[in-house]
Amino acid sequence: MNNRVIRVDQLARVEGEGSLIVKVNDGKVMDVKLRIFEPPRFFEAFLRGRKFTEAPDITARICGICPVAYQMSSVLAMEDAMGLTVDDQIRQLRRLLYCGEWIESHVLHMYMLHAPDFLGYEDALLLAKDKPELVARALKMKKIGNDVMNIVGGREIHPVNVRVGGFYRVPRKEELEPLVERLKWGLDQAIDTAKLVSTFDFPDFETDYEFVSLRHPEEYPLMGGRIVTSSGLDISIREYEFHFEERHVPHSNALHGLERGHGRYSVGPLARFNLNFDRLSPLARQVAGDVKIGPVVKNPFKSIIVRAIETVYAYEEALRIIHAYEPPASPSHALTASAGIGCGASEAPRGMLYHRYRVTDDGLIRDAKIVPPTAQNQPTIEEDVRLFVTKFAGLPREELTWKCEQAVRNYDPCISCATHYVQLEIT
Repeated sequence: MNNRVIRVDQLARVEGEGSLIVKVNDGKVMDVKLRIFEPPRFFEAFLRGRKFTEAPDITARICGICPVAYQMSSVLAMEDAMGLTVDDQIRQLRRLLYCGEWIESHVLHMYMLHAPDFLGYEDALLLAKDKPELVARALKMKKIGNDVMNIVGGREIHPVNVRVGGFYRVPRKEELEPLVERLKWGLDQAIDTAKLVSTFDFPDFETDYEFVSLRHPEEYPLMGGRIVTSSGLDISIREYEFHFEERHVPHSNALHGLERGHGRYSVGPLARFNLNFDRLSPLARQVAGDVKIGPVVKNPFKSIIVRAIETVYAYEEALRIIHAYEPPASPSHALTASAGIGCGASEAPRGMLYHRYRVTDDGLIRDAKIVPPTAQNQPTIEEDVRLFVTKFAGLPREELTWKCEQAVRNYDPCISCATHYVQLEIT
């Protein structure tokens, strides 16, 4: 009982390939390793020497679930390098596209990946067998987000309509109007989802986090703004690398994110919610109150409730944007290549995503840095597992192993996103 090894050779219901090992000696957790063994894909190297205009299309291929996040962070960074600020109509259309991604990603995670943990199913297929109406609702809700991405982004997966300076084509108002009734239906279902997931049985597990997210002066964060932390840091996106770093650890093909002078930190729904509760819409805050959550949430297992609140917000925000939408005079701003360094950040469903590019005067990318949310969360995930095992070490092995897996799934890790780069030293 005092000496145990908890081993999960292949994490299930997460995107990508990873494993988990926990070693306990004399009742004390000695080691926790989230092993990410999926091969790195070297996207930063692929970008070198490419035209700055190619960044949105190349980075979109990093992830099939959150390609918009990579596109938005890349265009914001390129526009920052060239001193461009797009007009509000283009910005709102980008925000609408991002809402589509939040909807499809959050619904996928809540129903197909996370809910089975609370409902006692090994996977969504078994859940669908017993509760087909639940899975059918989820698929219909998710499809609405995919259709928003298709109409605005030109494609559901790896959208092709995003460009530096705007879009290749903007939709006509009549193309968006058929979405309205479906979004209203989805909004009602998102509210019901929040009520449903709030009834799940959550372990008594809270801990203090250094939360990190974007913060906008007027909106719940999706793109741009400033970077803030729960310890009081408030910096521009350009200052990110002065305060945060990545380190290579032997057991992971993804770099670990750390805050200088502080250590591990957490990005994602909990971070956004805790640092931006006052930026949620009145309806989203009301739903949060109805399900008795917020404005501070420190139990990572309750992240499923926070994702439901964010899904309410995303449906509502999409409706707001469509109601106010008027096509811009031009789908994009004209750009002339110029040398510069640009930084951009946006809030992927899984958390803040930072890009930095150096561009030459002929418009070629000299170097690139991409910091995915899952890479930033890895040290905190390992700490969550350590603390959970310490508190619940008396659970039967099978139940404890299941809960350790769930502690990882709380973050909806996108392992493929995280394994974009590995530092090699040859001596």
